[in-house]
Amino acid sequence: MKATGIVVEYNPFHNGHLHHLQQARLKTNNDVMIAVMSGNFLQRGEPALVDKWTRTKMALSAGVDLVIELPYAFATAQASDFAKGAIFLLDALKCTSFCFGSEEGSLKAFEHTYDLLTENKTAYNLAISTLMKKGISYPKALNEAYDIVSKDVTVPLVDLSKPNNILGYHYIEAAKTLHATIQPETIQRVVANYHDPAKATETIASATGIRKVLFDGANLSAVQTYMPPTSLEALYEWQSTANSFGNWEQFYPTLRFIILRHTKEKLAQFAEVTEGMENAIWNAATTCLTFQSFMEKIKSKRFTWTRIQRMLTHIYNDFTWKQLKETELPTYIRPLGMNERGQAYLQSIKKDLQLPLVSRVAASKENRLLQLDIKAANLYYLGLQSAFGQQMVGSDFRIAPIRI
Repeated sequence: MKATGIVVEYNPFHNGHLHHLQQARLKTNNDVMIAVMSGNFLQRGEPALVDKWTRTKMALSAGVDLVIELPYAFATAQASDFAKGAIFLLDALKCTSFCFGSEEGSLKAFEHTYDLLTENKTAYNLAISTLMKKGISYPKALNEAYDIVSKDVTVPLVDLSKPNNILGYHYIEAAKTLHATIQPETIQRVVANYHDPAKATETIASATGIRKVLFDGANLSAVQTYMPPTSLEALYEWQSTANSFGNWEQFYPTLRFIILRHTKEKLAQFAEVTEGMENAIWNAATTCLTFQSFMEKIKSKRFTWTRIQRMLTHIYNDFTWKQLKETELPTYIRPLGMNERGQAYLQSIKKDLQLPLVSRVAASKENRLLQLDIKAANLYYLGLQSAFGQQMVGSDFRIAPIRI
C-alpha cells in the first residue's frame, strides 16, 4: 500500500478541503490518504473552532484514511517549524508523497524558489536583518528581502506574499533539509483565497471566511453551502453540546486571569514573547474587557496580529522559551482516527516505524511533547466556559483513536 500525506487544520473542514483531498488522491494515485492535523490550538495562534476529535470525524467522513496529531510545539510554531514537524511525521509514516494546496499551483516554481534562496542564503538573511533593524515586521522584511534577491531572476518563482505559498515553500524546504524520501506535489487553490470572506454566490469559501460568518452571529445554516453535509452535521452536534465555538473572545477571561497571575518578568519567559511585549501584554490585561480591545491596545507595526496571538497561545498553555529551544523534531506518532484502510496501512508499517506509536496516552506519560498536547487539550476545554468543557478535561486519557 502506498500513502499520500497532507498537512491540515480543518478549522473547519469545507468544500475547498474536499477538493484538495480528492485532487491529491487523483494526482498521486495512492491507496491511502494520511492527514497530519493540528490539535486544539493552531498555527496562527488561535484556539480551534471545534476540538481535534470533532475535526477528526470531519476528516474521516470526507475520505481521509488516517489522522495523526501534529504536536502542540509544531502546530503553533512559525511556518518553518510547523512544516518541519509535519513533513517529518509524514516521512516517518512511510508516505511516498505529500500534496499541498497553493496559490501558485506549479511545483517547478517552488523548486526554483528553494534553489534561489539556498544559493543566496547569506545575502537574503542579511537583507532581512537590515530591514528588521528599521522596525519592519518579520513577514514584511521577508518579502522585501525576497524581492531584493530575486529581482534579476528570469525563471518562474513563487509569490511568497501568499499564505499557502509560504507554507508550501517551507514544506519543500523541510523535505530537502530533512533529507526525506517523501516527494512533493501541489494543487492550485480554487475560488477562495486564505483570508477571503465567504460569498453567497460560491460553494467554496475559506475557513477564515466561514469562521467570520459564525462569529458574526449567523446560524450554521448560513455556511451550509460551503461544507460537506458531514462537516455541517458535526458542527451542529458540537454546538448542541458545547454551546459555543472556540475563539479568543470566548477564551479571553481565562487568558486574562493567566496573564495577571504572572509577573511581567515571568511573561517574558514564554515562547515568542520578546522585545518588551510582556509589559504591553500585562498592562493591557489590567484594563481591557474584551479580546478585541486587548489586541488593539498591544498591536504594533513591529509584530503581526498572528505573531502576537502565538505569544498569547504560549502564555495560555504555559509553553516557555526553554521548552521551545529544546524542541527539535516530533518524538512520537499519535493517531486520532482511522478507517479500515488507514488501520490496515498502519498495521502494515508498524514494525518499521522509527518513532513510538501512541494510541493510549496513559502509556506514554514521560514524553515531554505529549504532555504539552494533553495540557493544551485540557486548557482548551476550560476556555470554552461551559459544562461540556469542564467534562472534557482529561479526555485525552479517556478517548481512544476514532474508528469508522
